[in-house]
Amino acid sequence: MENAHETALAAKHAGLDKKIEAELQRPSPDQIRLADLKKQKLRIKEQLGAH
Repeated sequence: MENAHETALAAKHAGLDKKIEAELQRPSPDQIRLADLKKQKLRIKEQLGAH
């Protein structure tokens, strides 16, 4: 069960990477959205590191 949870977190982490990259490609990136996405990504990274 633990492994499935880690796999799901890793997938979510990768999805956030794609969202961040897409936001950065916009002519005028939304800095608040970028900050929120990066915080979400950091929380997931911390959860993955705790295992």
